[in-house]
Amino acid sequence: MLNNVLIANRGEIACRIIRTARRLGIRTVAVCSEADRRAAHVAAADEAMEIGPAPAAESYLRIDRIIAAAKASGADSIHPGNGFLSENPEFAEACRRAGLIFIGPSPEAMRRLGDKAAAKVLAESLGIPVVPGCRDEAQDAARLEGEAARLGFPVVIKAAAGGGGRGMRIVERAADFRAALDSASREATSAFGDGRVLLEKFIERPRHVEVQVFGDRAGNFVHLFERDCSLQRRHQKVIEEAPAPGISAELREALTGAALKLAGAARYEGAGTVEFLVGGGTLGKNAPWYFIEANTRLQVEHPVTEEVTGVDLVEWQFRVAAGEPLPARQNEIAIRGHSVEARLYAEDPASGFLPSTGRVIECSFEPAPGLRIETALRAGDEVTSYYDPMLAKVIATGRDRAEAFARLGAALSASLVIGPRTNAAFLKRLVDHPDVSAGRLDTGLIARELERLAPGGFDRHAIRIGARELLELERRCTSDCEQGYSAWKAEDGFQLGGERRLTREVVVNGRPVRLEIAWGPAGAVIGGPELEPEAAVGMRARTIGDRGKIYVLNDLHQTVVSWPEADLEADGGAGRGGAIRAPISGHLIKMFAAEGAMIEKGDRIAVVEAMKMEHVIHAPRAARIARVAAAEGQQVAQGALIAEIDEEEGQ
Repeated sequence: MLNNVLIANRGEIACRIIRTARRLGIRTVAVCSEADRRAAHVAAADEAMEIGPAPAAESYLRIDRIIAAAKASGADSIHPGNGFLSENPEFAEACRRAGLIFIGPSPEAMRRLGDKAAAKVLAESLGIPVVPGCRDEAQDAARLEGEAARLGFPVVIKAAAGGGGRGMRIVERAADFRAALDSASREATSAFGDGRVLLEKFIERPRHVEVQVFGDRAGNFVHLFERDCSLQRRHQKVIEEAPAPGISAELREALTGAALKLAGAARYEGAGTVEFLVGGGTLGKNAPWYFIEANTRLQVEHPVTEEVTGVDLVEWQFRVAAGEPLPARQNEIAIRGHSVEARLYAEDPASGFLPSTGRVIECSFEPAPGLRIETALRAGDEVTSYYDPMLAKVIATGRDRAEAFARLGAALSASLVIGPRTNAAFLKRLVDHPDVSAGRLDTGLIARELERLAPGGFDRHAIRIGARELLELERRCTSDCEQGYSAWKAEDGFQLGGERRLTREVVVNGRPVRLEIAWGPAGAVIGGPELEPEAAVGMRARTIGDRGKIYVLNDLHQTVVSWPEADLEADGGAGRGGAIRAPISGHLIKMFAAEGAMIEKGDRIAVVEAMKMEHVIHAPRAARIARVAAAEGQQVAQGALIAEIDEEEGQ
């Protein structure tokens, strides 16, 4: 068995690996960036070593610094976790040269199976069907554009190295191809250090089914059945379950057989996942299926496989890396019950799943039968723009699918995260959706049902609750407050001449809202142009005040209410009303705007990279660029001025 493992990752996956290592008596070494000095995975490990600044490119993606940390700590092995360098063959080779055991496949197997283009060539040679597409090693943009036209739109651009939806774009028409290609390549470079892409024909209403495989050094291979990962947003998995609902015995045999054939041909060692698309939305015995890619690492969704098979996949990784044979034969692995995992993200589904950052004020997950929580989140942690926005994995297991989903819904309802916005309410609606309950799944379901799953607009009940809390805080303010309190300032006291009314402005989720406040026998009555007349509401909401803001969590939705603050740059400081601001804190990687240039509605202004994803800022209307206020390469805060457009020119 291994003695001392360095974990080249962070967050919940690092904590997950540490848990199994501790049970097996393996010493653990964590690495961290400057931003993660006080992170949960650092506290959980036996030793921690800082390897660089917050950006992943300067820390968690630095092979040289990770190898140096392993040598300095006396580690005999490195576990890459998932993401970052986990599918990088150069990293596996660097470990080999340094005399360190890489807990994963060999560099050669990783190149054969982990590279999407190479894996498709291997699959085709084995007679395994693949999605029609194009693999161009030269990566010539003009040739790729021509191949896309030959395939016929819509087409999918995919990163050749890595997965998780990074560097993936669906292109509906030829006019959008070049911009999508540039964006996909940039995002792939940022996430995996490799900007190569490939093209695939888009398959209508597909089910996304993957098979967990495992191999050892002696050439033994097993599968641990399949997972259904069809519920996706922005090409990233949201809910995964095992086994796949409605899968026929014939299709299971075909997919697991193909997965084992690929693993054997690649001489694969360790944990891996072979992924397929099944056309038509069903998993019957005659459904068309295609190999799409393999992930040469432990998947984020591995807990559902562990729950239904009783296998600790991390323990298997450690044992196989130490040279031990597979702990079980194929006939000893069976499925018991059903398990489902939901990924809790720091994001706003109603705003296009825009990632959310900020300090975690409070968080908790209530224990329950059949429930497993994988997280590194703690109150006081800062969710930054540098890393993936996933906060936790909520895994529920039951005797059957209905029980597993019921437990997942209850767990989501009982979860509490206040600070950054989360997708908790979206997940709960998705779990309760009739098509999901019935197992009628495909990768386009979320996009089709988005308005129902993530309705926009304000929670007016929450606004009233937050406004009352602000008024109460203001009323209680004493002379030792920063602003002081005086009875002459009271807005709720006795007066002659009728009911006391006042108009005040609050900021709700960053947007000003005007309220009309009247005081009656029961206290403040709050209305306004954007609020319908107040009525008795039976909802219960959780409120927390922090740093002058009231956070209201109502039915899993978070609303933040505060008094307005003076903003000297509210209009860009130049008297113009056309301020273009950063939607999220991140790295300004591309600026398309030039001062004095004329733009049309929908034109790209800039691209901000945050949480390993690109966020494109588009022109809200036709106008002239009056001023460019930021430069490429700059780190920008959420709300920072990017450019100003001249509204008069746009008229």
